[in-house]
Amino acid sequence: MNSTLEHDWQMFNSMLPSLLGFAGRLLVALILLAIGWWVINVIMRVLNRIMSARHMEQTLQGFLGNMILLLLRLLLLISTASTVGIATTSFITVLGAMSVAIGLAWKNSLANFAGGVMILMFRPFKSGDYISCGGHEGTVIAIEIFRTILRTTSNDIVYVPNSSLSETALVNNSENGQRLATISLLIDYDDNIDKARSLLLGLIEGDSRVFTEPAPSVSFAPQPVNVAVSICFWCSVADKSSLVSTYSEEAIKLLKKEGYHLGTTSRPAAAPQVVINK
Repeated sequence: MNSTLEHDWQMFNSMLPSLLGFAGRLLVALILLAIGWWVINVIMRVLNRIMSARHMEQTLQGFLGNMILLLLRLLLLISTASTVGIATTSFITVLGAMSVAIGLAWKNSLANFAGGVMILMFRPFKSGDYISCGGHEGTVIAIEIFRTILRTTSNDIVYVPNSSLSETALVNNSENGQRLATISLLIDYDDNIDKARSLLLGLIEGDSRVFTEPAPSVSFAPQPVNVAVSICFWCSVADKSSLVSTYSEEAIKLLKKEGYHLGTTSRPAAAPQVVINK
């Protein structure tokens, strides 16, 4: 019994320096972890203030903040583990291999993520803008990290991957603030063109929604059996659809009332020629 206790005591004495050393390293690691955690929180508060001062998009600000916070805390944990004496080389190797595997598996998602970051940073469009890109067009409802949500004129919801919006040509119809509206009609060759111009310009004159600069215009183009009439005027993006709808109907009513032959021709069509090969 005494020999067993003496043996255990000797083992404890031999292990005591190692235990004290480990306890010291653990204490230092915990102190470094606490200080590092506090420093990271201070850094994140400063970064959030900088991003807010630069009016960065809230979605991008939150995502970047979370990514930076996660990366800093991961580096802190690895540094603390190495201070204690834990080998971190294999852990870093495994983490790198996992990152490569995830990158290959999520290649398309990462492309959409990169596109979302580019859109939120450089802001080629914002929520409420009417855009068209890659066969899709509509009003931007929301810009997310991986996709952008559009509402079409027929009230359909379209989810567009951000990679396609950042890599192809995009038209922002709302950026300029004004749009050219065009109304097309057909009248007969025998109709009075000068009177038609006066009537149509008078129809839209005085409407505060129609811009006076550049001035509205009415142009005529000859067709095989009739004359194409184009009413062109500038207006805001929000008013274009309603103005085109309203004045298309009013122009038809006005010209019919004045005796114009819309979409018809007073000239008879040429008789078909028959060629007989002898």
